[in-house]
Amino acid sequence: MSEAFISVDPTPTDWRDPAMQTRIRRRYAAERRFRLIGLGAVLLSAGFLAFLLISMAMNGLNGFRQTELRLDVDLRQSGAALTAAQLAGPDAEQALAEVDFEGIMRRTADAQYGPRGARLFSPAGRLVLREAVKADPGLLTRPATLWLPAESGIDQAAKGHGTAEADARYRPLAEAGRARIGFNTNFLTGADATDPTAVGIWGAFKGSLLTMIITLLIAFPVGVLSAVYLEEYAPRNRWTDMIEVSINNLAAVPSIIFGLLGLAVFLQVMHLPRSAPIVGGLTLALMTMPVIVIAGRNAIKSVPPSIRDAALGIGASRIQVVFHHVIPLALPGILTGTIIGMARALGETAPLLMIGMRAFIASPPGGLAEPATALPVQIFLWSDDVSRGFVEKTSAAIIVLLVFLLAMNGLAIYLRNRFEKRW
Repeated sequence: MSEAFISVDPTPTDWRDPAMQTRIRRRYAAERRFRLIGLGAVLLSAGFLAFLLISMAMNGLNGFRQTELRLDVDLRQSGAALTAAQLAGPDAEQALAEVDFEGIMRRTADAQYGPRGARLFSPAGRLVLREAVKADPGLLTRPATLWLPAESGIDQAAKGHGTAEADARYRPLAEAGRARIGFNTNFLTGADATDPTAVGIWGAFKGSLLTMIITLLIAFPVGVLSAVYLEEYAPRNRWTDMIEVSINNLAAVPSIIFGLLGLAVFLQVMHLPRSAPIVGGLTLALMTMPVIVIAGRNAIKSVPPSIRDAALGIGASRIQVVFHHVIPLALPGILTGTIIGMARALGETAPLLMIGMRAFIASPPGGLAEPATALPVQIFLWSDDVSRGFVEKTSAAIIVLLVFLLAMNGLAIYLRNRFEKRW
């Protein structure tokens, strides 16, 4: 009887059947198409990224270079009532402030380059002359050759983007060996200015750095603690559900809304200083916190319940379970959310514009409560200027912002991998 049941034999698939062969070919063709589409999508994304980086590099690398003109200076004949002893004393800054370096540069340039020769030089040349005297008081007692920045038109002509008039003025200078192109150190050490040859990125960079420090110090601990409470301690009721929905909605709110909130709360109610890094940091912290809370909750959920049960089983308290086991295991995911939130905050412009961080700041901020601007805002302001000199400075500032972002993300990724635990 058992043989009767076992003898039932299903019909085997005929893989050599023409219909089956057709279906197999269609499957393989569909798989090849899918692979090609995926490869095309990757190549398209890489192409857009390469285009962005190449265009920024081509436009921005000139921003790190500066055209300089030679000027032979003899301060003994310039009428500068200044001595080396004064520069060594406590009132050195006051003594330097009383010297007319602009007049010295103008008269010397007119004498060497003919009438209106001073117009060949950037107004920032007087600052370079001042710093040279401050660094080497011996210039007061001997003639010296200095290289001062050229005005914007000649600078662009030297880089191949000048007008016909600027080219005509630059060519004789280059042929006579009176012009050269060097690294623009002032771009990395200066602040904003009205002249593209005198602008620098350090003021905006320092403002962004101070703002990001405030954002991280507030958003990270508050976001992580909120995630821990909601996931480990909060009761499951309608109020908790309402809070969760609100946090999810806040993560999608346009950034300018947080700028309006910062304007209303921090400036109009709390009367904090306008255009200060502390206000920018507080505003961006409000925007970053929901992202950290959501990422933190997901990371905490991913910790296996067996970890908690094992810790409780050997006598650990609830808080010991959370801080000794759950948070260390969830830290890589929490840091991932922090990376995303901080990267978004670093590139934001709208909230900072709302709280006044678009002011013209001619010197780097000295503290958290002093007026400052940020890199994205500085890029926005420079991009609105029609001068060719500001176009390359805008691209150069974008390069600095990308490097800053990559460095910040690289540090966060290193910390995430450093604390990652496997089981």
